[in-house]
Amino acid sequence: MDKTIHVIAGLPRSGSTLLANVLAQNPRFETTATSAILGIIMNIREQWDPLFAATPNEQAKVDVMRGVLFSYYRRSPRPVAFDKCRGWLAVLETLELLLERNARVLVPIRDMRDILASFEKLWRKNTATTQIPQEKAYPLQFQTLEGRCDVWLQKAEPVGLAYSRIEDALVRGFRDRMHFVRFEELTARPRETMRAIYQFLGEEWFEHDFDHVEQVTWEDDAVHGFKGLHDIRPKVEPMKPQYPEVLGKLADKYKGVYVWDQPQWK
Repeated sequence: MDKTIHVIAGLPRSGSTLLANVLAQNPRFETTATSAILGIIMNIREQWDPLFAATPNEQAKVDVMRGVLFSYYRRSPRPVAFDKCRGWLAVLETLELLLERNARVLVPIRDMRDILASFEKLWRKNTATTQIPQEKAYPLQFQTLEGRCDVWLQKAEPVGLAYSRIEDALVRGFRDRMHFVRFEELTARPRETMRAIYQFLGEEWFEHDFDHVEQVTWEDDAVHGFKGLHDIRPKVEPMKPQYPEVLGKLADKYKGVYVWDQPQWK
């Protein structure tokens, strides 16, 4: 294939949209908003065997799945594509089969307390006129700040699910394919953080403009239940922790050693 494809898959509210738009400054790089192409590939994987039960052809299935992934990016003149979808961490075996090489995954992460604070701020901003799916599913829990945080951390909800995928990818032996991009470092030391990313990817350095980041990836955030979910600031600059003000003493409940900071995954 004449296209190099990497993926961005990490925690929500951890700078993946910012990272994608910084990367997009490089004329070699194509980046996406939240991508749905993985869903199409998984549908092929799941539906192929029942539909072709009478005439099984495993190699044809792989060829079609691979063709879908690479055809999606073929029209772009940029030789390197970054597909942004948190689901990739759950199916890295499939990704590597399609790429025919080891994957390279950029994994945005952030202090979990600030992720919860960010979700809480979005909820407060939108709740006057909008009921998000989680509030409808967990009306009693959404009556309190602690309840809302605990919902986000459930394994079937955005934060808990993304964290579980990171943990499981590490357990499955993919640590060397994963490059953690800490939100705090990306915003405070963007040049050093990006240089480390380029080294991981094996790409020649491009001088980024961190004072003027144009947003080129857009999506309808109404689909996700929040307005402004993927808006970014035009200047990359440090952000002070939000959780002390938003979560207060409750933040202590969510303080801990996260899986990526455990010695065996360093």
